[in-house]
Amino acid sequence: MAGIEEVSEALQKGKAKVVKELVQELVDDGVDAKKILNEGLLFGMSVIGEKFKNNEVFVPEVLVAARAMNAGLAILEPKLAEIGNVSVGKAVIGTVKGDLHDIGKNLVSMMLKGAGFEVVDLGVDVGAEQFVERAEEVGADIICMSALLTTTMSNMKSTIDLLNEKGKRNKYIVMVGGAPVNDNFAKQIGADYYAADAATAATVAKQAIAQ
Repeated sequence: MAGIEEVSEALQKGKAKVVKELVQELVDDGVDAKKILNEGLLFGMSVIGEKFKNNEVFVPEVLVAARAMNAGLAILEPKLAEIGNVSVGKAVIGTVKGDLHDIGKNLVSMMLKGAGFEVVDLGVDVGAEQFVERAEEVGADIICMSALLTTTMSNMKSTIDLLNEKGKRNKYIVMVGGAPVNDNFAKQIGADYYAADAATAATVAKQAIAQ
């Protein structure tokens, strides 16, 4: 019988096909879906996240590991729905208006999933109204905004201003990131958190939810 450790190891190596087969075997053998998720997929992804943070692996490795995680998740999702799996929180994420960069945003999205969040990815070129409307629609806990251009950074503030206008600012944790963004800028615009990289973003999000 396949072991849960094997799932984690295959995921870390980015072997999507192997992960899919191992997860299916475990499910067929009646192993608890939550156990497979937490000790196999999420644990493997957290190892990759830690290595990414320490510059031991890089973007390509994270992307293949995430693809492997998604392959395993596809098998588990129906099972988890049956037992009513509890996520740690719900996040909406997007690259702000005028900005079409998505690699950083995709990495954060994957790391958040790897940390047990339900993630609603709004894509790129996302306006303030769209962030706020979707957050309301899905009952999000966190709004994550990414910008890679100095010219689009100000659009992060537009979303926070709109939340304030609507009297909904205290309802959400707002997290920002991207190459030109820093902690100082995050404080200036009234964001709750700034994350320097994808792995930190997931850690910070988890801590913010716990508080």
